[in-house]
Amino acid sequence: MQPLLVIGVFIAYAALLAVIGRLTAQRGNAGFFLAGRTTPWYVVAFGMIGASLSGVTFISVPGQVQGAGFTYMQMVFGYLIGYAFIMGVLMPLYYRMQLTSIYGYLGERFGPRAYRTGAVFFLISRVIGASFRLFLVVLVLQLFVLQPLGWDLHVGGWPVGVALTALGVLGVIYGYTRAGGLGTVVWTDTLQTAAMLIAVVLAVDAVADSLVGGDWGALWGEAEARGWTRIWVTEDWRAPNHVVKHVVAGAFVAATMTGMDQDMMQKNLACRNLREARWNMGSFAVVLVGVNFLFLFLGAVLWLQAEAMGWSPERTDGLFPGVALSGELGWGVGIVFLVGLMAAAFSSADSALTALTTSVCVDLARVDQMPDAAAERLRKRVHLGMTLLLAAVMLGFSMATDASVLSSIFTAANYTYGPLLGLFAFGILSRRAVNDRWIPVLAVAAPLACYALELGLREGTGFSFGFALLAVNGGLMFSGLALLSKKRNL
Repeated sequence: MQPLLVIGVFIAYAALLAVIGRLTAQRGNAGFFLAGRTTPWYVVAFGMIGASLSGVTFISVPGQVQGAGFTYMQMVFGYLIGYAFIMGVLMPLYYRMQLTSIYGYLGERFGPRAYRTGAVFFLISRVIGASFRLFLVVLVLQLFVLQPLGWDLHVGGWPVGVALTALGVLGVIYGYTRAGGLGTVVWTDTLQTAAMLIAVVLAVDAVADSLVGGDWGALWGEAEARGWTRIWVTEDWRAPNHVVKHVVAGAFVAATMTGMDQDMMQKNLACRNLREARWNMGSFAVVLVGVNFLFLFLGAVLWLQAEAMGWSPERTDGLFPGVALSGELGWGVGIVFLVGLMAAAFSSADSALTALTTSVCVDLARVDQMPDAAAERLRKRVHLGMTLLLAAVMLGFSMATDASVLSSIFTAANYTYGPLLGLFAFGILSRRAVNDRWIPVLAVAAPLACYALELGLREGTGFSFGFALLAVNGGLMFSGLALLSKKRNL
């Protein structure tokens, strides 16, 4: 692909985001944090699809189909249980308390240390998750676009090319979110969701034209014949992707990584009222099932195309970019892929950056207790600091990680989101009090105990909790809170 074409696509896309950012800019912290609570629910719902999928679904999910089939759908079906819990329990709670940060609930229920613990674990979780996601997209750009163009730069073993690419992407995101915050993100994410989905449909259609004369049904038949469309795993209960583990994990992942995550819930809190927020979450949940199935079908289609090309990627995350940028399907598919890839990068990182800024300002710095001018100055400094932090963490991953990014994200989430799950669950299900000073200690001890338990079982029996480890971690946190609790005086 021509260097000028790559640069042109990036500049055009960045310019479009900058225009949207300027048109949706809002004054003050209230506009930055919650967009004035005036965002239409259907705009939020559609944009949340892109933020939820990000580069992980765009790149990692298709690549896993050859080895795991469609078994990822087991987790997706579990998501529906988690989303129902969010709509029925968490949303009414957050709206009743009129929260800007959802961790304000922990402060009200347990005390200030619980409040700060919840915020800190969210910050750790979201920095890790957002950095992993952005790292994947930057890595793909580096390996499949910049390296072939001769733009791969290393100094003393340090991947300077990756660093510059990351800073370029984050610089664009910082620029268009600096003024508008969430008010900008809900609209840019709508654009980026559309870009990702269009890229997927066009890629499938291009492969169908190339292999079977445009017949999508024939592609499905070929994938089915190879056993790639299998969804359910019921034979070996020790397998990490057994159906029970996956469905349970999906329910807890959705409830925790959406319902107890400031990034995702901040968008829901930007809706006009609880009723519209529920419409947003319900429609998002239904559409997300179909979208994930579409991405898995894309994976099967891409593996069929790779077979026809006589090519196999070194790592599964390289399947989609390798096929799209090979030239076998025409450079139009390559351009569509680049646009979808940039949409995936921007949609996850802009949302995370806004949520991280909000949590630091509201939960830790308590800008609500500052004069407006000082609070806004602090928010701008925090916004820049979070941008640089994401870049630094992502570069650290670029020096070490070899695993599939999808697995890496869920593995990290098992440990970092577990304490949040335990805190929220105990607060909602129990009326007992806990000495607030012990909560930070428990929040560190639970993941450590969970890691030791998983390691011992795996080495001793071959059993793994898989993605259900999140529920185990939350259960350990819940148990610790129960042991240290006492009856509250009402």
